[in-house]
Amino acid sequence: MRLWPRGPSGAFHGGPRQSPKQSRAKCFGIVLLVALFLTFATISIHIAIPQSNSQLLLRFKPGVPEGAKTSLVRLLGLRVVDYVQQIDVYVVSAPDEKLRLLEPILRASPLIDLVEVDHPVAASRVPGDPYYSVQWHLQKIGCPSAWDISTGSSNVIIAVIDSGVDPSHPDLAGKLLPGWNFYDNNDDTSDLYGHGTKVAGVVAAVTNNGVGVAGVAWNCTILPVRVTSSRGYTTPSLLSRGLIYAADRGARVAVVSFHVFGNSVVSSAAKYFVDRGGVVVAAAGNTGKYESYGDDPYVISVSATTNSDAIASFSSYGPYVDLSAPGSGIYTTFKGGYGAVSGTSFSAPIVAGVAALMLSVNPSLTPAQVEQILESTAVDIGDPGYDVYYGWGRVDAYAALKAALEASSSSCSMDAMPPSVEIVYPADGEAVSGSITVRVEASDDRGISKVELYKNGELFAVDPDPPYEFHWNTTDDADGAYALTARAYDMAGNAGASNNITVTVSNSPRDADEAFDSAPPTVKIIKPLNEQVVAKSAQIVVSASDDSGIDRMELCVGGSVIAVLCAEPYACAWDAGPVKDGRHMVTAKAYDIHGKCSEDSMSVCVQYVGDRSVRWTCTICLGVYRVR
Repeated sequence: MRLWPRGPSGAFHGGPRQSPKQSRAKCFGIVLLVALFLTFATISIHIAIPQSNSQLLLRFKPGVPEGAKTSLVRLLGLRVVDYVQQIDVYVVSAPDEKLRLLEPILRASPLIDLVEVDHPVAASRVPGDPYYSVQWHLQKIGCPSAWDISTGSSNVIIAVIDSGVDPSHPDLAGKLLPGWNFYDNNDDTSDLYGHGTKVAGVVAAVTNNGVGVAGVAWNCTILPVRVTSSRGYTTPSLLSRGLIYAADRGARVAVVSFHVFGNSVVSSAAKYFVDRGGVVVAAAGNTGKYESYGDDPYVISVSATTNSDAIASFSSYGPYVDLSAPGSGIYTTFKGGYGAVSGTSFSAPIVAGVAALMLSVNPSLTPAQVEQILESTAVDIGDPGYDVYYGWGRVDAYAALKAALEASSSSCSMDAMPPSVEIVYPADGEAVSGSITVRVEASDDRGISKVELYKNGELFAVDPDPPYEFHWNTTDDADGAYALTARAYDMAGNAGASNNITVTVSNSPRDADEAFDSAPPTVKIIKPLNEQVVAKSAQIVVSASDDSGIDRMELCVGGSVIAVLCAEPYACAWDAGPVKDGRHMVTAKAYDIHGKCSEDSMSVCVQYVGDRSVRWTCTICLGVYRVR
């Protein structure tokens, strides 16, 4: 049975092929993993039937076997509804109540690199103002002077990642490329909601045609990509698919008029777009307040200004803002007509249009150079230098275009300096066993594109996003010495390599070690206290140590195992709902790597008040497993 679905572009499949021998070995490991779970944990998830399903976005650490991914998803009862192959992200679905239980467990798993909710995202707009007959924003940013240099090139494609675009509008028809509708999974990119048509008119409406309005980059081409419902809502997974689709079809600029900051999956898709020479511009949002998001190096965030260059009252602001642009009373294309709108949704396409003009006059500009020119030529209308309201200032189309045109070939040449890269764990000469996380640090003044990990000279796994961490289950390899090397690539394709380190895999018990290790582990239940009265739930916390290392911790209530923990912290939540009132014995058993065991016990008094029809869920260990 194929676990991963297949999409229209053939991109929804589960990963690289494995040889039959590899597949049998991985499956054997997974069987033992499942057996370990079933031996040491009573898995009993009973929940009320929810009203709706929700989705999570998952990315496994590089190096996790495909069989382990499949086993984990099936074991938890999740349904894979999508796989974004280019950024290695799975979209999984389950009933709301079940996802609320599983989300913290997945976050704690050492197999998982990223867990995010695929929540609805609204377009970044506010209700439209009264119609205007003058497009004041074009004069404000110097478009007439900029158009003396260029009105844009049809070879520069601007992707509008939004609700679609009205294909019959006189100021947009004839300049739209065939696009894709990711919401309905078809090629109908017509605009049912209207937001995308407004954004498209701001960025590149046909100009000088005797009707309607003018767009910033009016000779550039528009690629419509619909990612929203008919009510204008989308999700991070759909936005990511839209960005990847646009990048693969040669778009040089993408405008995302949604508040997407703080989302790692969208940032990964933006990085994919930037790695292919494109510039991503997004709306800062319309909360009208300070937002604490950090700067996203792959997205140009735009706040909104008024016709007096004041920050708009509705505009979000914070350290993630890169630039500002007019966003109040912007006259643009509507479905079937024209009108004025306000919001950072319409500040973002103004900046996107200027970026498209820059790439029209100098296609050799890199995304980093486009952003640097936009920021260095912006009109500084806030505090001197950078500030959280305007970023580096309000965009100036003429100054940016002039700087792009004058950029010398040497300034646009490829970066020749390779990145620096180092393996920070494990250390050279260290002995390792079980499942470990290989951590790599890499840096470059132009940004890191990807980091590769090599084991004995063969490519082991690739990580495109920081932190650069690789999952290695050393039990898949024979005991002995292994050479590890990391290679990092910058945006220009330059590669830097770390020094080779050698680690020794040692998973087989040694008689001498076992003879020397005569002492069992020490173990102590920290919470709850002995004879403590608990009601609906209790947190069980245990401390343990051993000279040779703790292999696993079993937590038992009344003689039944409720959790198996393979890494610190040794803690789990115990739901006492279905347990009878009275005294119950809690026991913690710690095993060292040689199988020696110690335990500590105490009793709690359950005195429950509430609905006993609520069933309980055991916490199980996900990810660290050992095959012997």
